Amino acid sequence: MTIALERPGPKAAEPGLGRGLLLLMSVATGLSVAGNYFAQPLLDLIGRELRLGTTMAALVVTAAQVGYALGLMLLVPLGDLVERRRLAVTLFGATAGFLVLTAVAPDGRVLLAGTALTALTSVAAQVVVPYAVTLAAPEQRGRVVGTVMTGLLLGGLLARTASGALSELGGWRTVYWVNAVLMVAVAALLWRHLPPLHTPAGLSYPALLRSTFALFRHEPLLRWRAGIGALSLASFNVLWTAITFLLAGRYGWSEFAIGLFGLVGIAGALSTLAAGRLADRGYVQWLTGAGTAVLALSWIAIGAGGASLWWLLGGVLVLNVAQQTVLNANQNVLYALRPEIRNRLNSAFMTAFFAGGAAGSALTSVVWVSAGWTGVSVLGGSLATGTFVLWALERARTR
Repeated sequence: MTIALERPGPKAAEPGLGRGLLLLMSVATGLSVAGNYFAQPLLDLIGRELRLGTTMAALVVTAAQVGYALGLMLLVPLGDLVERRRLAVTLFGATAGFLVLTAVAPDGRVLLAGTALTALTSVAAQVVVPYAVTLAAPEQRGRVVGTVMTGLLLGGLLARTASGALSELGGWRTVYWVNAVLMVAVAALLWRHLPPLHTPAGLSYPALLRSTFALFRHEPLLRWRAGIGALSLASFNVLWTAITFLLAGRYGWSEFAIGLFGLVGIAGALSTLAAGRLADRGYVQWLTGAGTAVLALSWIAIGAGGASLWWLLGGVLVLNVAQQTVLNANQNVLYALRPEIRNRLNSAFMTAFFAGGAAGSALTSVVWVSAGWTGVSVLGGSLATGTFVLWALERARTR
């Protein structure tokens, strides 16, 4: 059976996207992206075992972001060219293989290659998100985006906790082996339960890529939202790249304890559901404005966290909620623009989004060495303030 691009209403959409299938897609996105975050609480441990310096260890995070950005640019647009179920399952299988490569890495070069390749194919998550949106009724779009993105975000957050816990049991490589097995299982379930979906754009692959980048020229809202997204993830990654060094050094935490700290971000993931419902009610601009303002303010508490664990905890909690609120608002704005090219819109936005995240991670490794937590906090706060400025300029220019 082939699913049409647009569904006429909730009754027609319901068979294509029941609760069980929506849950499976949510879990699948979480497992897909998890491999990009396993290294974050383990940087100190991996660095010691493979004899990497602090800057080199931090580049593992950057490699994941660069690989993901390339996958978004080169692979996600294929959803408008080939059958999406086959594309998603193929990418899940490839991710499993690259997780194994990372698990057996004998040195930093192979580790970086495995990390980047895993991230490249883990963009299967970004094939699944517009897949779910296409199967859903228009009036349910915010809720569906919120549900699938909650799974994706929880995958990233729980990955840090899982990697910290499993490293205590069997070393840092264990979590990569476990996730590889889970990815194979999820690929089989998706092949069995996803309905085929083919929405050909009628373009060659090079033309498809050109049309994706041309969207930045033709869609002003994409430019604004891509800028907001890039700066917001850059700010977010500044925190999660540097916090491992702070907790291991200043507070003397173990890898397991650092991984548990990632659970603070669950509040941000769960807030995505509420943000999705508010977006369905027409509050997208309000969500963006409030989210970007709170994102900037959270860095005041995070900066104080260099001397107080409670300030750090509170600041990280607020930053996670704000970041996910802004992301959900951005996606709802873009998915409503042109339904027939959702994969390319998602590709263009997410490429900019993760390119910003990669830049944030790379800058953090330099700033941490030269200016410590104070410099990191200034960097993160400046990037977050930029998101609010861009939103204010968007509102002034597009009204």
